[in-house]
This record gives sequence, structure tokens and C-alpha cells, in this order.
Amino acid sequence: MTMRDLDDLTPQEGQGFQFPGSFEITAMGEAGANLRERVPEILRGLGLNVLDASLRERPSREGNYVAVTVSFTCPSREKYDAAHSALRADPGIRYTL
Repeated sequence: MTMRDLDDLTPQEGQGFQFPGSFEITAMGEAGANLRERVPEILRGLGLNVLDASLRERPSREGNYVAVTVSFTCPSREKYDAAHSALRADPGIRYTL
């Protein structure tokens, strides 16, 4: 079996992201970074529709970090990628999923 470059893969019917659509994103960072408010604010700043009722927050075992998950509607792959980039650019956010 040979490995294929990710850029050569094309989604099959029923697989992969479909735009426009509703997606979930998780940002993880420092507990004191006010991520519960920051994450939706950053996404709205990109013109994305945040589904406020979907927001969940989960602290780490030690309480030093927090994961904030929220759903949002997104019109294109470019906006989806921009959402991850904008969140990662925030100094209080370590990474996104």
C-alpha cells in the first residue's frame, strides 16, 4: 500500500465537509483567558453565526486549562479555516480542534 499526498485526496459522496453547513469547534487554553466569551466573539468577528445554545465549557483536571466548544454555521471552507486561524492567533488559546 502506498501513501498518498493529502492534497491528492478528493472527498467522496457523503464524506468530508459540506458547505454551507453547521460545524463544531473546540478551543483549548488557559483557564483565566475568558474563553467562554472570547471564542464566540472571535467567530462572530469573522461574520460567522454562532449557535449560542451549543456552547460547552470543560475545565482540565487541575483547573489550569479549559476547553470551550461551540457550534457555528459556515458558508465556505475558507471561512472554516479562518475560524481556526483566528482562534489560534488569540494569545489565550493553545490549540483548536
